[in-house]
Amino acid sequence: MSAQLPLALRWPAHQRFETFVASPGDDVVAVLRAATATEVASRVLVSGPAGSGRTHLLIAACAAVSAAGRRAQYATLAGAASERIRALGGSDVLALDDVDAIAGRRDAEHALFDLYNRCIAEGATLVFAASAPPAQLGIGLPDLVSRLGACTQVTLRALDEEARKALVRERAASRGIELDDGVVDWLFTRHSRDLGSLLQLLDRIDREALAARRRVTLPFVRALLAQDASQGQHAG
Repeated sequence: MSAQLPLALRWPAHQRFETFVASPGDDVVAVLRAATATEVASRVLVSGPAGSGRTHLLIAACAAVSAAGRRAQYATLAGAASERIRALGGSDVLALDDVDAIAGRRDAEHALFDLYNRCIAEGATLVFAASAPPAQLGIGLPDLVSRLGACTQVTLRALDEEARKALVRERAASRGIELDDGVVDWLFTRHSRDLGSLLQLLDRIDREALAARRRVTLPFVRALLAQDASQGQHAG
């Protein structure tokens, strides 16, 4: 991400430590706050299923580092070529998402191994996110598995459906939107239940409702998503 962009554009405002809702007992926010609040180099790997908030936490860590006047860098390894991976670094904190995406790609695995060693030599803090702990990712390079396994390990659990529904209602209320049970239930039935996707959809619903000066009702949401589906078919 360009260093010329304002912080608000580089790190979306809804992805902050303060807005992350963890499952009861999860201490991931405390671990990441501690790891990124000091100039002492740390290494943390956050693992968890889709929808558990891995990307949210990595962005939040970068936002906190940037707000403190230090350099932060975020990148996803999904689809990243080995040359792209080797070009990363040079920041105080480097957050690497979707580590599992390089599993089985020999060049990419070696590139990440080299990047890891270079960042450690430079005294940078590394924060990784993956779908599972290192030994379960299918990475073929033993030295890379060892390096990732040496990180502080934090495991996320996805919120259950009732907790996710409560969070969506809470975020809607903070925007002045009152979502009745029918709208929430319909969204969870017809749309992705991934919390990040639902909150992005909520942003869109809010914008469209304001533009149309309409209340957020079930017919309004149905019509909005039906319009999206129709445009997608025409684009195809």
